[in-house]
Amino acid sequence: FVSAGVGEIVSNLVGQIFPVGSHLMGSIAYVLGMFIFTIIMGNAFAAFTVITAGIGIPFVLTQGADPVIAGALAMTAGYCGTLLTPMAGNFNILPVALLEIKDEYKVIKAQAPVALVLLVVHIVLMYFWAF
Repeated sequence: FVSAGVGEIVSNLVGQIFPVGSHLMGSIAYVLGMFIFTIIMGNAFAAFTVITAGIGIPFVLTQGADPVIAGALAMTAGYCGTLLTPMAGNFNILPVALLEIKDEYKVIKAQAPVALVLLVVHIVLMYFWAF
């Protein structure tokens, strides 16, 4: 995705929505980007390179954020997305099959409140700790 220029496309789209220079908006964009792209990809590792190249570097790191804190929080924000995607079959679909649960999205539904609360927590932590 990075080689194909997806990071640059994401950066251009985010640049049209969020103002450059705002630490809060950069934090929100980076965390939400990781969250949403992980849901799409089903894997936070795949999302991390694209979103860091497209959002993390231009909207967070170049604004003076600590790369260690911002990177760690971005990666764990991606795991919030993993909790909500059927693409992460080993975490969300396999337990349903093994436990023979009738509702195939029961595990995701149970994890959703925790993922959404942690998403907000990640935004707050990135804003206060990374900058």
